[in-house]
Amino acid sequence: MKKILLLGSGELGKELTISLKRIGCNVIACDAYENAPAMQVSDKNEVFNMLDKEKLNGIINKHKPDFIVPEVEAIETSVLIDAEKNGYNVIPSAKAVNLTMNRDRIRDRAKHLGLKTANFAYAETEEELILEANKIGKKVAVKPVMSSSGKGQSYANSEDELKVSWKFALEGMRGNRKRVIVEEFIDFDYEITLLTILEKSGKVSFCNPIGHFQKRGDYQYSWQPADCSQDVISKAQEAAKNMVLDLGGSGIFGVEFFIDKKGEVIFSELSPRPHDTGMVTMFTQNFSQFDIHARVLLGMPLPEIKINQPGASHVILAEENASGDYIIEGIEEALEDKNVDYRIFGKPFLKSYRRMGVVLAPSLDQAKRAAKKIFVKAK
Repeated sequence: MKKILLLGSGELGKELTISLKRIGCNVIACDAYENAPAMQVSDKNEVFNMLDKEKLNGIINKHKPDFIVPEVEAIETSVLIDAEKNGYNVIPSAKAVNLTMNRDRIRDRAKHLGLKTANFAYAETEEELILEANKIGKKVAVKPVMSSSGKGQSYANSEDELKVSWKFALEGMRGNRKRVIVEEFIDFDYEITLLTILEKSGKVSFCNPIGHFQKRGDYQYSWQPADCSQDVISKAQEAAKNMVLDLGGSGIFGVEFFIDKKGEVIFSELSPRPHDTGMVTMFTQNFSQFDIHARVLLGMPLPEIKINQPGASHVILAEENASGDYIIEGIEEALEDKNVDYRIFGKPFLKSYRRMGVVLAPSLDQAKRAAKKIFVKAK
């Protein structure tokens, strides 16, 4: 029985833990707060700040896991680099985790590898942000170099809006790197996630592209398969393959691309783990992204991945300014459509716009209708 140290215990970690438990693994779930979703289905749990180098080292030495599996960005990645040097298996690799948990580093790496990206620059002060934004263009996106789920991301058209964006980025950033990316606003036609699988042998394969829509920089709904031309799929696959082979290791990667109106494929982000937009695979595929990640990180043979049926996922959100304990209403009404399924994440408290669950359905219209019937309310 392999021992997995899961660093981050949100909804993605919960589903991954379930997949790992099904194939006989022992999971220690870690997060900064008690009763996080993955802790509810794990064998053991640890509550601590994963940016604390000494505590993270202590937890690794305490449990001596067979695999260290990060699920969030707020991790002191230098500890994982040292752990890998000392013989621990970091998934997908310490290099991948270190680069992708810092948007500036992965963006620089993508450019170095020849991937098409938006024009971008970095800023460490409000004044520097305004200066760099003026060089790039009228409308820009501003993102912390270290964050997750779109936190701290915004768009700006003017100096006043850039000042607001700077403050918003600081509030949304994780870790202690006071730095933002300012990048060209891409007037894209649509965007996709390409779940890219890297096996220990070096073999690379792909799930069908997933279309997705974001609001406030955060995933709202997704669908699979996305309606892409074969040319777009080929370009995205080539770019994703170059990235994951460079990062190394084994596991599933969520690689995001903008597709512009000319059909150009523009690299956006990369996550070295299951992706929030990929929750749709729990409905569409014979093996979900979590099943795939679990098998590949263990070095197990990978079955053929197929789409059993098209489908869509839609988040169930807490309301703006929500906080504290909660109740969920409307599930019975949502399930009047007998083709609809759902997952409640089990997060212990509300926060503004927090993702509390997801609706799964055969079509986006059905997912949207069902999600509108479900309400997460403070007690």
